[in-house]
Amino acid sequence: MNMAILHQSHCSINFSSTHHSSSLTKRRSSLSYKYKFSATGNRMALSSSDDKVFDVVIVGAGIIGLSVARQFLMDSDLSVAIVDKGLSCSGATGAGQGYLWMTHKTPGSPTWDLSMRSHQLWTTMADNLQEQGLDPMVELGWKKTGSLLVGRTRAESDMLKVRAKQLSEAGLIAEYLSSSDLSKREPDLLVDKDTSAAFLPDDCQLDAHRTVAYIEKGNRNFASKGRYAEFYDDPVKCFIRSEDSNGGVEAVQTSKTTLYSKKAIIVAAGCWTGSLMKDLFRNWGMEFHVPVRPRKGHLLALQNFNSLQLNHGLMEAGYVDHPSISGLESSDHGRDLSVSMTATIDAAGNLLIGSSREFVGFNTDLDESVISHIWKRVGEYFPKLRSLSLSDLSESRKVRIGLRPYMPDGKPVIGPVPGLSNVYLAAGHEGGGLSMALGTAEMVVDVVLGRPGNVDSAPFVVDRGVE
Repeated sequence: MNMAILHQSHCSINFSSTHHSSSLTKRRSSLSYKYKFSATGNRMALSSSDDKVFDVVIVGAGIIGLSVARQFLMDSDLSVAIVDKGLSCSGATGAGQGYLWMTHKTPGSPTWDLSMRSHQLWTTMADNLQEQGLDPMVELGWKKTGSLLVGRTRAESDMLKVRAKQLSEAGLIAEYLSSSDLSKREPDLLVDKDTSAAFLPDDCQLDAHRTVAYIEKGNRNFASKGRYAEFYDDPVKCFIRSEDSNGGVEAVQTSKTTLYSKKAIIVAAGCWTGSLMKDLFRNWGMEFHVPVRPRKGHLLALQNFNSLQLNHGLMEAGYVDHPSISGLESSDHGRDLSVSMTATIDAAGNLLIGSSREFVGFNTDLDESVISHIWKRVGEYFPKLRSLSLSDLSESRKVRIGLRPYMPDGKPVIGPVPGLSNVYLAAGHEGGGLSMALGTAEMVVDVVLGRPGNVDSAPFVVDRGVE
Protein backbone atom coordinates (compact mmCIF):
# COMPACT_ATOMS: atom_id res chain seq x y z
CA MET A 1 0.00 0.00 0.00
CA ASN A 2 1.08 3.60 -0.60
CA MET A 3 2.27 5.66 2.28
CA ALA A 4 -0.63 7.68 3.63
CA ILE A 5 -0.29 11.40 4.14
CA LEU A 6 -1.33 12.80 7.49
CA HIS A 7 -4.11 15.33 6.99
CA GLN A 8 -3.95 18.83 8.44
CA SER A 9 -6.94 18.45 10.76
CA HIS A 10 -5.94 18.22 14.38
CA CYS A 11 -9.10 16.76 15.82
CA SER A 12 -10.70 13.44 15.00
CA ILE A 13 -12.50 10.34 16.28
CA ASN A 14 -15.71 10.27 18.23
CA PHE A 15 -15.04 8.14 21.31
CA SER A 16 -18.67 7.63 22.28
CA SER A 17 -19.95 4.05 22.08
CA THR A 18 -21.43 4.25 18.60
CA HIS A 19 -19.01 1.90 16.88
CA HIS A 20 -21.16 -1.24 16.75
CA SER A 21 -19.87 -2.88 13.62
CA SER A 22 -17.75 -5.99 13.96
CA SER A 23 -15.83 -7.84 11.31
CA LEU A 24 -15.73 -11.62 11.76
CA THR A 25 -13.54 -12.42 8.79
CA LYS A 26 -11.01 -15.20 9.11
CA ARG A 27 -8.28 -13.45 7.17
CA ARG A 28 -4.98 -12.74 8.83
CA SER A 29 -5.10 -9.83 11.25
CA SER A 30 -2.09 -7.66 11.94
CA LEU A 31 -1.10 -4.69 13.96
CA SER A 32 0.15 -2.58 11.10
CA TYR A 33 1.02 1.02 10.51
CA LYS A 34 1.86 2.96 7.35
CA TYR A 35 2.04 6.70 7.45
CA LYS A 36 4.18 9.81 7.45
CA PHE A 37 3.63 13.10 9.12
CA SER A 38 2.97 16.35 7.32
CA ALA A 39 5.76 18.89 7.59
CA THR A 40 3.38 21.82 7.85
CA GLY A 41 0.21 22.69 9.68
CA ASN A 42 -1.49 25.33 11.72
CA ARG A 43 -0.30 25.74 15.27
CA MET A 44 -2.82 24.83 17.89
CA ALA A 45 -4.33 27.61 19.96
CA LEU A 46 -3.09 28.01 23.50
CA SER A 47 -5.19 26.33 26.17
CA SER A 48 -8.07 28.30 27.62
CA SER A 49 -8.93 28.73 31.28
CA ASP A 50 -11.41 25.83 30.98
CA ASP A 51 -8.70 23.44 29.82
CA LYS A 52 -6.86 21.13 32.19
CA VAL A 53 -3.19 20.14 32.11
CA PHE A 54 -1.90 16.81 33.44
CA ASP A 55 1.23 14.77 32.97
CA VAL A 56 -0.75 11.63 32.08
CA VAL A 57 -4.23 11.29 30.58
CA ILE A 58 -5.85 7.84 30.67
CA VAL A 59 -8.79 6.93 28.43
CA GLY A 60 -10.87 4.19 30.07
CA ALA A 61 -11.89 3.70 33.70
CA GLY A 62 -12.00 -0.07 33.86
CA ILE A 63 -9.68 -2.07 36.08
CA ILE A 64 -6.75 -1.56 33.68
CA GLY A 65 -7.09 2.21 33.41
CA LEU A 66 -7.66 2.73 37.13
CA SER A 67 -4.74 0.47 38.03
CA VAL A 68 -2.46 2.36 35.65
CA ALA A 69 -3.55 5.62 37.30
CA ARG A 70 -2.86 4.14 40.73
CA GLN A 71 0.61 3.00 39.69
CA PHE A 72 1.59 6.41 38.33
CA LEU A 73 0.34 8.12 41.48
CA MET A 74 2.19 5.76 43.84
CA ASP A 75 5.35 5.28 41.81
CA SER A 76 6.05 8.78 40.47
CA ASP A 77 5.27 12.43 41.10
CA LEU A 78 3.24 12.75 37.89
CA SER A 79 -0.32 14.08 37.78
CA VAL A 80 -3.03 11.89 36.26
CA ALA A 81 -6.46 12.43 34.70
CA ILE A 82 -8.76 9.54 33.84
CA VAL A 83 -11.67 9.94 31.45
CA ASP A 84 -14.54 7.64 30.54
CA LYS A 85 -17.77 7.97 28.58
CA GLY A 86 -19.57 6.28 31.48
CA LEU A 87 -18.73 5.37 35.04
CA SER A 88 -15.94 3.19 36.36
CA CYS A 89 -16.41 -0.57 36.41
CA SER A 90 -19.30 -0.30 33.92
CA GLY A 91 -17.76 -2.57 31.27
CA ALA A 92 -16.14 -6.00 31.28
CA THR A 93 -14.58 -5.41 34.71
CA GLY A 94 -17.90 -5.22 36.52
CA ALA A 95 -19.46 -8.14 34.64
CA GLY A 96 -16.93 -10.80 35.57
CA GLN A 97 -16.55 -13.36 38.35
CA GLY A 98 -13.51 -11.70 39.85
CA TYR A 99 -11.28 -14.75 40.05
CA LEU A 100 -7.49 -14.50 40.17
CA TRP A 101 -7.06 -18.22 39.62
CA MET A 102 -3.89 -19.62 38.12
CA THR A 103 -5.17 -23.18 37.62
CA HIS A 104 -6.00 -22.68 33.96
CA LYS A 105 -2.81 -20.71 33.20
CA THR A 106 0.06 -22.47 31.48
CA PRO A 107 3.62 -21.99 32.73
CA GLY A 108 5.86 -20.69 29.96
CA SER A 109 2.97 -19.22 27.97
CA PRO A 110 3.30 -15.60 26.79
CA THR A 111 1.05 -14.27 29.57
CA TRP A 112 2.38 -16.46 32.38
CA ASP A 113 4.96 -14.06 33.81
CA LEU A 114 2.53 -11.14 33.63
CA SER A 115 -0.18 -13.17 35.39
CA MET A 116 2.23 -14.36 38.06
CA ARG A 117 3.51 -10.85 38.70
CA SER A 118 -0.05 -9.55 39.00
CA HIS A 119 -0.97 -12.40 41.34
CA GLN A 120 1.94 -11.42 43.58
CA LEU A 121 0.91 -7.76 43.56
CA TRP A 122 -2.72 -8.55 44.41
CA THR A 123 -1.58 -10.75 47.30
CA THR A 124 0.71 -7.99 48.52
CA MET A 125 -2.20 -5.53 48.42
CA ALA A 126 -4.35 -7.87 50.51
CA ASP A 127 -1.50 -8.45 52.98
CA ASN A 128 -0.91 -4.70 53.32
CA LEU A 129 -4.57 -4.17 54.14
CA GLN A 130 -4.35 -6.73 56.91
CA GLU A 131 -1.23 -5.03 58.29
CA GLN A 132 -3.22 -1.78 58.38
CA GLY A 133 -5.93 -3.47 60.42
CA LEU A 134 -8.37 -3.58 57.51
CA ASP A 135 -10.28 -6.59 56.23
CA PRO A 136 -9.37 -7.49 52.63
CA MET A 137 -12.79 -9.11 52.17
CA VAL A 138 -14.53 -5.89 53.10
CA GLU A 139 -12.23 -3.67 51.03
CA LEU A 140 -11.67 -5.92 48.01
CA GLY A 141 -14.09 -8.81 48.30
CA TRP A 142 -10.92 -10.88 48.78
CA LYS A 143 -11.44 -14.61 49.35
CA LYS A 144 -8.81 -17.32 49.41
CA THR A 145 -11.04 -19.97 47.89
CA GLY A 146 -8.52 -22.18 46.18
CA SER A 147 -9.37 -23.29 42.66
CA LEU A 148 -10.18 -26.59 41.00
CA LEU A 149 -9.77 -27.29 37.30
CA VAL A 150 -12.07 -30.27 36.83
CA GLY A 151 -11.79 -32.97 34.18
CA ARG A 152 -14.27 -35.76 33.43
CA THR A 153 -12.45 -37.97 30.95
CA ARG A 154 -9.32 -40.07 31.08
CA ALA A 155 -7.63 -37.74 28.60
CA GLU A 156 -8.45 -34.72 30.74
CA SER A 157 -7.21 -36.58 33.80
CA ASP A 158 -3.86 -37.16 32.10
CA MET A 159 -3.70 -33.49 31.13
CA LEU A 160 -4.46 -32.39 34.69
CA LYS A 161 -1.68 -34.56 36.10
CA VAL A 162 0.76 -32.84 33.79
CA ARG A 163 -0.67 -29.40 34.56
CA ALA A 164 -0.42 -29.91 38.33
CA LYS A 165 3.21 -30.94 37.91
CA GLN A 166 3.94 -27.91 35.69
CA LEU A 167 2.31 -25.50 38.11
CA SER A 168 4.22 -27.00 41.02
CA GLU A 169 7.51 -26.73 39.14
CA ALA A 170 6.66 -23.10 38.36
CA GLY A 171 6.59 -22.32 42.07
CA LEU A 172 2.91 -22.67 42.96
CA ILE A 173 1.41 -25.04 45.50
CA ALA A 174 -0.45 -27.43 43.20
CA GLU A 175 -1.93 -30.87 43.67
CA TYR A 176 -3.57 -33.48 41.48
CA LEU A 177 -6.79 -34.80 42.99
CA SER A 178 -8.13 -38.23 42.15
CA SER A 179 -11.88 -38.85 42.08
CA SER A 180 -11.96 -39.95 45.74
CA ASP A 181 -9.97 -36.92 46.90
CA LEU A 182 -12.09 -34.58 44.81
CA SER A 183 -15.40 -35.88 46.12
CA LYS A 184 -14.24 -35.22 49.68
CA ARG A 185 -13.45 -31.60 48.84
CA GLU A 186 -16.62 -30.95 46.83
CA PRO A 187 -19.42 -33.29 48.00
CA ASP A 188 -22.04 -31.74 45.70
CA LEU A 189 -19.91 -32.18 42.58
CA LEU A 190 -20.78 -35.16 40.36
CA VAL A 191 -17.72 -37.39 40.53
CA ASP A 192 -17.20 -40.72 38.78
CA LYS A 193 -14.12 -42.89 38.32
CA ASP A 194 -12.67 -40.66 35.56
CA THR A 195 -13.30 -37.34 37.31
CA SER A 196 -10.23 -35.56 38.64
CA ALA A 197 -8.88 -32.05 39.19
CA ALA A 198 -5.83 -29.86 39.45
CA PHE A 199 -6.03 -28.03 42.77
CA LEU A 200 -4.37 -24.75 43.75
CA PRO A 201 -5.22 -24.08 47.43
CA ASP A 202 -3.80 -20.53 47.42
CA ASP A 203 -5.86 -19.15 44.54
CA CYS A 204 -8.01 -16.17 45.41
CA GLN A 205 -10.81 -14.04 44.03
CA LEU A 206 -11.99 -10.46 44.28
CA ASP A 207 -15.20 -8.52 43.98
CA ALA A 208 -14.57 -6.17 41.05
CA HIS A 209 -16.87 -3.42 42.31
CA ARG A 210 -15.35 -3.38 45.80
CA THR A 211 -11.85 -3.48 44.35
CA VAL A 212 -12.50 -0.63 41.93
CA ALA A 213 -14.03 1.44 44.76
CA TYR A 214 -10.93 0.81 46.86
CA ILE A 215 -8.56 1.81 44.05
CA GLU A 216 -10.62 4.91 43.28
CA LYS A 217 -10.58 5.92 46.94
CA GLY A 218 -6.79 5.63 47.00
CA ASN A 219 -6.43 7.57 43.75
CA ARG A 220 -8.69 10.35 45.02
CA ASN A 221 -6.37 10.92 47.97
CA PHE A 222 -4.06 12.58 45.46
CA ALA A 223 -6.74 14.98 44.20
CA SER A 224 -6.15 17.49 47.00
CA LYS A 225 -2.51 17.65 45.90
CA GLY A 226 -3.54 18.51 42.36
CA ARG A 227 -2.31 15.20 41.04
CA TYR A 228 -5.54 13.36 40.19
CA ALA A 229 -8.89 14.05 38.57
CA GLU A 230 -11.72 11.95 37.15
CA PHE A 231 -13.83 12.92 34.16
CA TYR A 232 -16.70 10.43 34.11
CA ASP A 233 -19.78 10.59 31.89
CA ASP A 234 -17.60 12.71 29.63
CA PRO A 235 -17.05 11.03 26.23
CA VAL A 236 -13.79 11.66 24.44
CA LYS A 237 -14.44 13.35 21.12
CA CYS A 238 -11.00 13.52 19.61
CA PHE A 239 -7.25 13.73 20.03
CA ILE A 240 -5.42 16.97 19.29
CA ARG A 241 -2.11 16.44 17.53
CA SER A 242 0.97 18.29 18.66
CA GLU A 243 3.19 20.24 16.26
CA ASP A 244 6.52 18.78 17.28
CA SER A 245 8.52 16.55 14.99
CA ASN A 246 7.85 13.47 17.12
CA GLY A 247 4.23 13.40 16.02
CA GLY A 248 2.72 13.10 19.43
CA VAL A 249 -0.74 13.91 20.73
CA GLU A 250 -0.99 17.11 22.76
CA ALA A 251 -4.46 16.80 24.23
CA VAL A 252 -7.61 14.75 24.57
CA GLN A 253 -10.79 16.62 23.71
CA THR A 254 -13.84 15.46 25.66
CA SER A 255 -17.41 16.64 25.36
CA LYS A 256 -16.87 19.07 28.24
CA THR A 257 -13.21 20.03 28.36
CA THR A 258 -9.73 19.65 26.89
CA LEU A 259 -7.20 17.57 28.79
CA TYR A 260 -3.63 18.44 27.89
CA SER A 261 -0.95 15.83 28.45
CA LYS A 262 2.67 16.72 29.14
CA LYS A 263 3.99 13.16 29.33
CA ALA A 264 1.73 10.35 28.07
CA ILE A 265 -1.73 9.38 26.91
CA ILE A 266 -2.78 5.83 27.78
CA VAL A 267 -5.64 4.22 25.86
CA ALA A 268 -7.14 1.50 28.05
CA ALA A 269 -10.58 1.38 26.47
CA GLY A 270 -11.09 -2.39 26.54
CA CYS A 271 -12.87 -3.86 23.54
CA TRP A 272 -13.36 -0.39 22.04
CA THR A 273 -9.62 0.21 21.76
CA GLY A 274 -9.25 -1.30 18.28
CA SER A 275 -12.09 0.62 16.66
CA LEU A 276 -11.11 3.84 18.40
CA MET A 277 -7.53 3.74 17.22
CA LYS A 278 -8.56 2.68 13.71
CA ASP A 279 -10.94 5.61 13.36
CA LEU A 280 -8.42 8.01 14.85
CA PHE A 281 -5.76 7.08 12.32
CA ARG A 282 -8.18 6.92 9.40
CA ASN A 283 -9.39 10.42 10.06
CA TRP A 284 -5.79 11.58 10.12
CA GLY A 285 -5.16 10.00 6.71
CA MET A 286 -3.24 7.12 8.28
CA GLU A 287 -3.70 3.38 8.61
CA PHE A 288 -3.45 1.53 11.90
CA HIS A 289 -5.01 -1.76 12.90
CA VAL A 290 -5.11 -3.33 16.34
CA PRO A 291 -7.35 -6.42 16.15
CA VAL A 292 -8.99 -6.00 19.56
CA ARG A 293 -12.65 -6.91 19.22
CA PRO A 294 -15.52 -7.60 21.62
CA ARG A 295 -16.21 -11.13 22.82
CA LYS A 296 -19.52 -11.14 24.66
CA GLY A 297 -20.04 -13.07 27.86
CA HIS A 298 -23.02 -13.92 30.07
CA LEU A 299 -22.68 -14.68 33.77
CA LEU A 300 -25.52 -15.89 36.00
CA ALA A 301 -25.60 -14.58 39.57
CA LEU A 302 -27.93 -16.24 42.08
CA GLN A 303 -28.39 -14.14 45.18
CA ASN A 304 -28.41 -15.78 48.62
CA PHE A 305 -28.41 -19.21 47.02
CA ASN A 306 -28.15 -21.95 49.65
CA SER A 307 -29.10 -25.05 47.67
CA LEU A 308 -25.52 -25.88 46.72
CA GLN A 309 -22.44 -26.40 48.84
CA LEU A 310 -19.37 -25.00 47.13
CA ASN A 311 -16.06 -25.02 48.95
CA HIS A 312 -13.75 -23.73 46.21
CA GLY A 313 -13.79 -21.96 42.90
CA LEU A 314 -14.44 -24.47 40.11
CA MET A 315 -13.77 -24.43 36.40
CA GLU A 316 -14.12 -27.23 33.89
CA ALA A 317 -11.04 -28.33 31.99
CA GLY A 318 -12.71 -27.34 28.72
CA TYR A 319 -12.53 -23.69 29.76
CA VAL A 320 -8.91 -23.68 28.65
CA ASP A 321 -9.84 -24.25 24.99
CA HIS A 322 -13.40 -22.84 24.90
CA PRO A 323 -14.91 -25.52 22.62
CA SER A 324 -17.80 -24.21 20.52
CA ILE A 325 -21.35 -25.46 20.98
CA SER A 326 -22.46 -27.59 18.05
CA GLY A 327 -25.94 -27.71 16.59
CA LEU A 328 -26.67 -24.01 16.56
CA GLU A 329 -29.06 -22.64 13.96
CA SER A 330 -27.53 -21.52 10.67
CA SER A 331 -28.28 -17.91 11.59
CA ASP A 332 -25.87 -18.28 14.48
CA HIS A 333 -22.88 -19.19 12.33
CA GLY A 334 -20.05 -16.82 13.10
CA ARG A 335 -21.00 -16.45 16.78
CA ASP A 336 -18.60 -19.22 17.73
CA LEU A 337 -20.55 -19.63 20.97
CA SER A 338 -18.85 -21.58 23.72
CA VAL A 339 -20.08 -22.31 27.23
CA SER A 340 -17.83 -23.66 29.97
CA MET A 341 -18.71 -24.38 33.56
CA THR A 342 -17.32 -21.99 36.14
CA ALA A 343 -18.75 -21.65 39.64
CA THR A 344 -17.82 -19.72 42.73
CA ILE A 345 -19.35 -17.98 45.74
CA ASP A 346 -18.55 -14.27 45.97
CA ALA A 347 -17.96 -12.15 49.06
CA ALA A 348 -21.67 -11.32 49.31
CA GLY A 349 -22.67 -14.99 49.31
CA ASN A 350 -23.95 -15.03 45.73
CA LEU A 351 -23.42 -18.07 43.53
CA LEU A 352 -21.76 -16.97 40.28
CA ILE A 353 -22.15 -19.38 37.38
CA GLY A 354 -20.66 -19.07 33.92
CA SER A 355 -19.58 -18.62 31.44
CA SER A 356 -20.18 -17.97 27.76
CA ARG A 357 -18.10 -16.52 24.94
CA GLU A 358 -19.34 -15.41 21.54
CA PHE A 359 -18.69 -12.90 18.79
CA VAL A 360 -21.76 -10.73 18.19
CA GLY A 361 -20.15 -7.33 17.78
CA PHE A 362 -20.89 -4.77 20.46
CA ASN A 363 -24.31 -6.24 21.27
CA THR A 364 -24.94 -6.47 25.03
CA ASP A 365 -28.57 -7.65 24.95
CA LEU A 366 -29.60 -10.49 27.24
CA ASP A 367 -29.88 -13.79 25.35
CA GLU A 368 -31.98 -16.27 27.33
CA SER A 369 -30.82 -19.14 25.13
CA VAL A 370 -27.25 -18.56 26.33
CA ILE A 371 -28.41 -18.55 29.96
CA SER A 372 -30.17 -21.86 29.27
CA HIS A 373 -26.91 -23.29 27.89
CA ILE A 374 -25.06 -22.13 31.01
CA TRP A 375 -27.68 -23.62 33.35
CA LYS A 376 -27.69 -26.91 31.49
CA ARG A 377 -23.90 -27.08 31.55
CA VAL A 378 -23.57 -26.43 35.26
CA GLY A 379 -26.27 -29.03 35.93
CA GLU A 380 -24.04 -31.64 34.32
CA TYR A 381 -21.57 -31.03 37.13
CA PHE A 382 -23.96 -30.41 40.03
CA PRO A 383 -26.96 -32.79 40.01
CA LYS A 384 -28.72 -30.84 42.77
CA LEU A 385 -29.37 -28.04 40.29
CA ARG A 386 -31.15 -30.25 37.78
CA SER A 387 -34.34 -30.23 39.82
CA LEU A 388 -34.50 -26.44 39.60
CA SER A 389 -35.64 -24.53 36.56
CA LEU A 390 -34.55 -21.03 35.66
CA SER A 391 -38.13 -19.86 36.11
CA ASP A 392 -37.94 -20.96 39.75
CA LEU A 393 -35.03 -18.58 40.24
CA SER A 394 -36.45 -15.51 38.55
CA GLU A 395 -36.61 -13.47 41.77
CA SER A 396 -33.09 -14.26 42.95
CA ARG A 397 -31.20 -14.24 39.68
CA LYS A 398 -29.27 -11.50 37.96
CA VAL A 399 -27.41 -11.73 34.67
CA ARG A 400 -24.15 -9.92 34.08
CA ILE A 401 -23.22 -9.20 30.48
CA GLY A 402 -19.86 -7.86 29.40
CA LEU A 403 -17.68 -7.50 26.33
CA ARG A 404 -14.25 -9.01 26.76
CA PRO A 405 -11.47 -7.33 24.74
CA TYR A 406 -10.36 -10.27 22.59
CA MET A 407 -7.00 -10.51 20.83
CA PRO A 408 -6.46 -13.27 18.22
CA ASP A 409 -3.13 -14.36 19.68
CA GLY A 410 -4.36 -14.31 23.27
CA LYS A 411 -1.94 -11.59 24.37
CA PRO A 412 -2.83 -8.03 25.35
CA VAL A 413 -1.23 -5.05 23.64
CA ILE A 414 0.87 -3.03 26.08
CA GLY A 415 3.23 -0.32 24.96
CA PRO A 416 3.80 2.70 22.73
CA VAL A 417 1.96 3.29 19.47
CA PRO A 418 4.48 3.51 16.61
CA GLY A 419 4.61 7.01 15.17
CA LEU A 420 2.86 8.67 18.11
CA SER A 421 5.61 9.42 20.56
CA ASN A 422 3.47 9.77 23.68
CA VAL A 423 0.49 7.46 23.06
CA TYR A 424 0.40 4.02 24.65
CA LEU A 425 -2.07 1.12 24.59
CA ALA A 426 -3.06 -1.20 27.42
CA ALA A 427 -5.87 -3.43 26.17
CA GLY A 428 -6.81 -6.86 24.86
CA HIS A 429 -6.70 -8.87 28.10
CA GLU A 430 -10.00 -10.63 27.23
CA GLY A 431 -11.15 -12.45 30.40
CA GLY A 432 -7.90 -11.80 32.27
CA GLY A 433 -8.12 -8.06 32.83
CA LEU A 434 -8.58 -8.29 36.58
CA SER A 435 -5.99 -11.03 37.01
CA MET A 436 -3.37 -9.15 34.94
CA ALA A 437 -4.28 -5.58 35.93
CA LEU A 438 -1.61 -4.76 38.48
CA GLY A 439 1.20 -6.30 36.44
CA THR A 440 -0.02 -4.42 33.37
CA ALA A 441 -0.10 -1.15 35.31
CA GLU A 442 3.43 -1.68 36.54
CA MET A 443 4.57 -2.49 32.99
CA VAL A 444 2.93 0.61 31.50
CA VAL A 445 4.54 2.92 34.04
CA ASP A 446 7.95 1.30 33.55
CA VAL A 447 7.69 1.66 29.77
CA VAL A 448 6.57 5.30 29.94
CA LEU A 449 9.31 6.22 32.40
CA GLY A 450 11.95 4.22 30.54
CA ARG A 451 12.76 1.93 33.43
CA PRO A 452 13.64 -1.77 33.35
CA GLY A 453 10.58 -3.84 34.18
CA ASN A 454 9.89 -6.89 36.32
CA VAL A 455 8.27 -8.60 33.32
CA ASP A 456 9.49 -8.53 29.73
CA SER A 457 7.18 -6.28 27.70
CA ALA A 458 8.39 -7.57 24.31
CA PRO A 459 5.58 -10.17 23.85
CA PHE A 460 2.98 -7.42 24.16
CA VAL A 461 4.36 -4.75 21.82
CA VAL A 462 1.77 -2.96 19.73
CA ASP A 463 3.40 -3.40 16.33
CA ARG A 464 3.61 -7.20 16.33
CA GLY A 465 2.03 -9.47 13.74
CA VAL A 466 -1.02 -11.36 14.96
CA GLU A 467 -2.55 -14.42 13.34
